[in-house]
Amino acid sequence: MDYSDEHLRDVLKSTKVIACVGVSTNPVRPSYYVARYLTLKGYTVIGVNPGHAGKTLFGQTIAASLSDIPDTANVDMVDIFRRPEAVPGIVDEAIATLPHLRTIWMQIGVIHAEAAQKAESAGLTVIQNRCPKIEYQRLFGELRMGGFNTGVISSKL
Repeated sequence: MDYSDEHLRDVLKSTKVIACVGVSTNPVRPSYYVARYLTLKGYTVIGVNPGHAGKTLFGQTIAASLSDIPDTANVDMVDIFRRPEAVPGIVDEAIATLPHLRTIWMQIGVIHAEAAQKAESAGLTVIQNRCPKIEYQRLFGELRMGGFNTGVISSKL
């Protein structure tokens, strides 16, 4: 799982619409602030979580599942915030229901070799054990010397 900076940069530059599977509406959860950050960077982020389906988050209606997202949404990346054992079902559903899909992105700590191979065999790019927010910050010069900028705005001292 060694990805070149050029490859990651190309994926992030070409992506427009992200389905965030496992999104939370709780602002202290990583899935919330990653989705928020990506929205602030110009991506359309559609949350996927059956427990929050129908709610609005960052201007988009949260879907219960990937199959509930209309084709017109043109999802080109699925960002997975779920345990590894959930990944095969998510990949299967994504391949079956998202005609514009180009990338499966698994968050830090999420790795599933068989599901990754299935997605790659279907012509998709797969990135595992990485965070698009962190990679965006790293590759586009937004990391701060004191650590990761989580998108929280603080006042100057």
